[in-house]
Amino acid sequence: MSEQQDHLKNLLNQRQTIINEIAELNQQIAAKKELALRATGAIEYLQQVGVTLPEPEATPPVEEAPSAPPVEGEGTPIFDGKTVS
Repeated sequence: MSEQQDHLKNLLNQRQTIINEIAELNQQIAAKKELALRATGAIEYLQQVGVTLPEPEATPPVEEAPSAPPVEGEGTPIFDGKTVS
């Protein structure tokens, strides 16, 4: 088999894997939508029969300490542990 044929075979396999993953994700989405719909129905029912939640207790707002200005020459950290300037 030529190198191009190997490449084509790999791409066809990759495409099929992606199609299968998409189908699985669509099934998960459908299940989550159904669960959300059921939860919404239960919430609406409980609210219609007069069930309410107690009001949260008032707590004083917490003030955050001001952040220090950036140090000259330090980059912003990103997810892979590297920094950018």
